[in-house]
Amino acid sequence: MCTAATYKTKGFYFGRTLDYEFSYGEEITITPRNYPIPFRHMDTLASHYAIIGMAHVADNYPLYYDAMNEKGLGMAGLNFVGNAAYAEPTDGMQNVAQFEFIPWILSRCATIPEVREALARMNLVGTPFSPQMPAASLHWIIADKNEAIVVESMTDGLHVHDDPAGVLTNNPPFDLQMFHLNNYLGLSPRQPENHFSPELPLATYSRGMGALGLPGDLSSQSRFARVAFTRANSISGDSEEESVSQFFHILGSVDQQRGCCEVAEGKYEITIYTSCCSAETGTYYYTTYENHQITAVDMKKEALDSDALIRYPMILKGKIRRQN
Repeated sequence: MCTAATYKTKGFYFGRTLDYEFSYGEEITITPRNYPIPFRHMDTLASHYAIIGMAHVADNYPLYYDAMNEKGLGMAGLNFVGNAAYAEPTDGMQNVAQFEFIPWILSRCATIPEVREALARMNLVGTPFSPQMPAASLHWIIADKNEAIVVESMTDGLHVHDDPAGVLTNNPPFDLQMFHLNNYLGLSPRQPENHFSPELPLATYSRGMGALGLPGDLSSQSRFARVAFTRANSISGDSEEESVSQFFHILGSVDQQRGCCEVAEGKYEITIYTSCCSAETGTYYYTTYENHQITAVDMKKEALDSDALIRYPMILKGKIRRQN
């Protein structure tokens, strides 16, 4: 289970949580402009936009979980098990394997309008990366500073949804997630008034009662509602430091603690990492389950015209700062 979100102050920020019971050894990975990106059903792309994000690198290929390119376009893939279905390769279309989708979009598109044009020519196929790594069941959120969309490939075809909430979790499909928000239209960050009955002396007895009814469980539908509400009502300063701090607080509302979501005997889903990427500075910020200090990798400090991947292992363990 995972949650992705966008956030806009003076700058634009994009990130996600990765919630799972184990890690694949993912790293912060920069794909420079001249790193050749091979595609299974198309020619290798020799030159393209630079990309930074979290990826599992296999055979020197970055399998991105979430990423942003140098133009400020962000994209993340989240589990969509039971609903995702991919097409077969088709003549006359640009056949893109599921694992290639993020680099295919981010290597060539700078804005959501450009993404929409690319999607109109694309056929998303289920070609696996390798026999040991079958196609993952995913759907994707793609966003720039102006808008966000969700892309879902299902048995009845490819669906592209506008995402005014700027949020994505897992199941059910996105249109049902958005419809479910109607159940919470009465929530507010303000204290409620008594509309129950003018004849009853009802009053608030605690702060925060305007959000009474906001779901607190870990299901994907509840996390969607919780982050949509938190994001929509979040207020921070415009500086990068204030904005990044607030972004981590937004996604912190769905942080998963070890022991609360058992997926098998003795195995628990946790928030392995939380990320936030800045479109303006090209900086990828992250925290991990055992390290809540925000760590940053700045894409613009690297040789972006090179032809080799740049990789930084996550700093998994934090330190306690002692004051006495």
